[in-house]
Amino acid sequence: MTAVWYEAGSHAAGAALAAALPATIDVDVRGTGVRVHTDALQEVDATAAELGLTADPAAVQSLRFGLDAADPATVRSFWEPVLGYRRAGAGCLEDPLRRDPSFAVRRLDEARPLRNRIHVDVVRPAAEVTRARAGREPTGPFGVMLADDEGNEVDLVPGDPLPGTTDWYALFGAMTFYPQATARFVTSVAELADAACLSLLIDIRPEGVVLDSGKDAWEDGSGGADPAFAALARRIESAAEDFGLRADPAPLRFVQFGIDALDVPAMRAFWMRLLGYRPDPRPDVTDIYDPRRLNPVLFFQQLQEPRPQRNRIRFELAVPDPEDRIAAVGGRVLSEKPYLVADPEGNEVVLRTTKTRPST
Repeated sequence: MTAVWYEAGSHAAGAALAAALPATIDVDVRGTGVRVHTDALQEVDATAAELGLTADPAAVQSLRFGLDAADPATVRSFWEPVLGYRRAGAGCLEDPLRRDPSFAVRRLDEARPLRNRIHVDVVRPAAEVTRARAGREPTGPFGVMLADDEGNEVDLVPGDPLPGTTDWYALFGAMTFYPQATARFVTSVAELADAACLSLLIDIRPEGVVLDSGKDAWEDGSGGADPAFAALARRIESAAEDFGLRADPAPLRFVQFGIDALDVPAMRAFWMRLLGYRPDPRPDVTDIYDPRRLNPVLFFQQLQEPRPQRNRIRFELAVPDPEDRIAAVGGRVLSEKPYLVADPEGNEVVLRTTKTRPST
């Protein structure tokens, strides 16, 4: 399956392409463009051209994470319900709606007893968190941390309904999922987002449509719901009711990654260059984010003492040209084919090549 990004000037322009494509493929609509996952690239290119949309092959990348484990089967059995993922073969777990990063587990080649410098945050509706805990008692400073049998940690955070709405949940981002939503509904949502001048993540799947504000974008700055976003959410709820749709929160999920760092500014700069991310402009926030909102947020926490052990958790990045990306950031190359690169403090990322566009 090849992913391709088409530049577009509005949500409606992206929704128009989605409406013209088969309902069996995954399409991610943003206010600045649309990503399509397809094996029929020439046909999609032709349809996009008719709508005045231009492909940007260099814009496509995907970030996933993996974990080295002494007992991969046991570790997978822990993470599968925590993430709400399903097994996808070859030791891999994936989001059933293919929005959040997939997760691969491979056998550990050496003992690594220390705590990882990379950790995972997962936010799901409270009912799903209760089921996923399965009798495990959360710990940590916020009472939400779980660890697998090998000490790999995840903050599994329960999210609540978004105040002032009936269909939306606050899961760091404000989200809702409408199963079996139609192209006409997607068009209506895109038009509502454009009219409100608000950015919305509209992820269209054969199973339904996920709508997402993006991390913290629904907030008013003091932790409450921004009135403009709440009004948009209610308009979308009204449109859903007109189309006979009912929301299902169970598949909703937010995933982000934290990196413990001795030199947070230097590490933040490295990962922004490597991923093409932008800094969150809010004071006292170390987040960096994908400007197209297609890949997960990273944030950085101050590390008090060096932790030199190799992480068990690692990133895997697929980009059109790994060599160009490595040259741009100056990372330390540990091995090639695929490339294994270390950041300034030893965190590792595997760089692979995305599936190439066929020549025409």
